Amino acid sequence: MAPMLRLYNTLTGRKDAFAPIDPANVRLYACGPTVYDAAHIGNARPIVVFDLLFRLLRHLYGPDHVTYARNVTDVDDKINARAAERGITIRELTDGTLAQFHQDVRDLGILMPEDVNTPGQPPRFIEPRATDHIAEMVAMIEGLVAAGHAYAADGHVLFDVPSMPDYGRLSKRPLDEMEAGARVEVAPYKRSPLDFVLWKPSKPGEPSWPSPCGIASPGRPGWHIECSAMSAKHLGQTFDIHAGGIDLIFPHHENEVAQSRCCFGTPVMANVWMHNGFLQVEGEKMSKSLGNFITIRQVLNDWPGEVVRLNMLKTQYRQPIDWTVRGLEESGKMLDRWYASAGDATPSAAMPGSVLAPLLDDLNTPAAIAELHKLSSPEDLRAAANLFGFLTQTQSEREDSRVAASGIDVAAVEALIAARKDARAAKDWAASDRARDALAAMGVSVKDNKDGTTTWTVGG
Repeated sequence: MAPMLRLYNTLTGRKDAFAPIDPANVRLYACGPTVYDAAHIGNARPIVVFDLLFRLLRHLYGPDHVTYARNVTDVDDKINARAAERGITIRELTDGTLAQFHQDVRDLGILMPEDVNTPGQPPRFIEPRATDHIAEMVAMIEGLVAAGHAYAADGHVLFDVPSMPDYGRLSKRPLDEMEAGARVEVAPYKRSPLDFVLWKPSKPGEPSWPSPCGIASPGRPGWHIECSAMSAKHLGQTFDIHAGGIDLIFPHHENEVAQSRCCFGTPVMANVWMHNGFLQVEGEKMSKSLGNFITIRQVLNDWPGEVVRLNMLKTQYRQPIDWTVRGLEESGKMLDRWYASAGDATPSAAMPGSVLAPLLDDLNTPAAIAELHKLSSPEDLRAAANLFGFLTQTQSEREDSRVAASGIDVAAVEALIAARKDARAAKDWAASDRARDALAAMGVSVKDNKDGTTTWTVGG
């Protein structure tokens, strides 16, 4: 039996014991990128956090008993506008942006479908694209109309919000209060100001498909229906965990719940709803107007992905995170210490309980990282760090990769170290200092060991 995992559930407003619907197939869905531009560092937070959750679930229930779906939105108003702005096709934009996203998250140590899926076996990581699921969206829309929860009007299909009495349950927004606060000026074809779009007409040049419900003109889906259709296809009408950023609770996730429950007649869409907190940069909200808008790739150009990942996980996922250079520097030093302690040790077979326990308490990563510092066994340290996605290389492999990335002439370094050693033996301190300064200029740090050997690393 798997150890008890407790997760904060936005739906219930409390931390609950996690009980999967089927322990042989634990199902997790996370809202992924809208591929219209390079992902920013705030977009990375849910990717990293829920990658850790995926890893933890695989550890608890077994790699063959967890299915993770993270969608890609590749039909959207922003996509259409950006493609027109750049003078390229929508497919060129979405394919190129998705490829960049994949490279970004791989460099953050995120598990990808090719890392976990086995040919001939059911896929355990699915990355569905919205444009590959239009038929499923159309079927859901027509089902909602047939059930009296949606209606066609002026080339659109809209969800009839008042038809669902407990709409607002996830976001804790009473229906009557939302109605009172709704905008006065609304589209004339809406029955209620709260009604939202399931399908809409396509403008010339925009992606389009045959419309549902007998609408003659072609159109395209609204945003919210995408996740309902994709999660239902790949995880079922009801599944275990739905995850995403706190900014998605309303209206996106609330509308997903409405669509899925009313289409399938289920009491819930997902049993557990998890939401990560916001990210700010150096104490301020990230925005292009403030000049502090940072893409994942811009951060990765300056910092190793492992450092970025650790910096993200030092804060518990539900709390706001302040992204600072100082924090990144501290994360880099922390990883250096762990690599030095773990050396080239292989991970122990058992996960240290002291580190696992905080993770079981709603992914309390700060407490788990504090326990990592206390581990004295190199084997235990590597096993625990590996669960986080850290220490994926041995110390030797890490140094080799850092040297390769730096372009340093290894023979020149070794020659300078030998010259420095000879100078020190001859007590020619000036020559020793010159060799040391030359190494420092190359970005190389040396350490004289007690056994008389000298080791070197790139950087500090």
